Amino acid sequence: MNRYKNQLKTVLKLLLTGLALYLVFRKIDTVQLWEITKTIQWLWLIPAVLIFVLSKVFTALRLNLYFRNIGLQISEKLNFRLYLVGMFYNLFLPGGIGGDGYKVYLLNKQFKTPVKYLIQSALLDRLGGLVAIVFLLFGLFLMVDIKVEFLEGDLRNGLMVAGLLLTLPAFWLVQKIFFKDFLPSFWLANAWSMAGQIAQLICAWFILQSLGVTENILAYQLLFLLSSIVAVLPLTIGGVGARELVFVYAHTYAGIDEATAVAFSLIFFLISAVISLVGVFVKVEFRAV
Repeated sequence: MNRYKNQLKTVLKLLLTGLALYLVFRKIDTVQLWEITKTIQWLWLIPAVLIFVLSKVFTALRLNLYFRNIGLQISEKLNFRLYLVGMFYNLFLPGGIGGDGYKVYLLNKQFKTPVKYLIQSALLDRLGGLVAIVFLLFGLFLMVDIKVEFLEGDLRNGLMVAGLLLTLPAFWLVQKIFFKDFLPSFWLANAWSMAGQIAQLICAWFILQSLGVTENILAYQLLFLLSSIVAVLPLTIGGVGARELVFVYAHTYAGIDEATAVAFSLIFFLISAVISLVGVFVKVEFRAV
C-alpha cells in the first residue's frame, strides 16, 4: 500500500513540475532564454559551486548541533555524509520517505535515539533555514524598491523593521514552547543558519555574474529567497518550476528581466542537482564520538 502511495506522490509531483514548467515557458521568450544560455561565462560558476557546497556545510553543522542537544554524538564528517545522502533522497527519490526520513531511520537503527527527538531535530533544522530566509528577506525588502501599491513608503519600511526585530524572538518563543530541548544551541544554530543563507546569496551573485547581470542584483537575490520558500513546499521535483514561476510572476514588481531570472533559477537548480547526485556515491560508516 505504501509503495503505491509513494508512486502516486511521485506521479503527482511530476505532473505539477511539468505544469509549472509549461506555465513558465509559455510566459517567457524562449528564444531570448536560449540566447542568454549561449553567453554564459562558465568560469563564474566554479566559485558558485564551491560557495553552494560551503552553504551546505554550514547547514549540516546546524543539524549536528541539534543532534547533540538530544544526546546523539556523531562526527561532523559522518554528519555531512548523511546530509549529502539526504540531499540525494530529497531530489532524486521524491516519492519515498525523503532525505529527512532516511536519516531518522538510519540514526534510530544505529544509535537507538528516539524517533520523536530525531524528527524534532529534522523539523527544527528546516524551520531554522526558513527563519534565516525570512530575516534576510525583511532586510532586502528595505533595500529593494518593490512596486506594490498597497505596501509603499513608511508603512512598508515599518513592517520590515518590525519583522527584523521580531523574527528571532518569535522563533525563540516557538522553540521554548515546542522544542525546549534544543534551546541551548539557539544562538549558534541560528548563526549557522544565517551563514548558510548568506552563502547561498553569494552563490546567487556568482551565477548572476556568469549571466552578465550588473544591475538590480539585490532584486534578483530577493526573489531568489522568495523562490526558496516556495521550493521548500513538496509540490514539484526539487522545486523545479515552482522557483521559476516566482521569478516569472514577480519580475515586474522587482524590475528584473524574466528570461534572465529563469536562466538564473535553472542554473541554481543544476548546481543543486549535481551536488545532490554526489550523495549516491557517499558511503556512510557509523562511528560515534
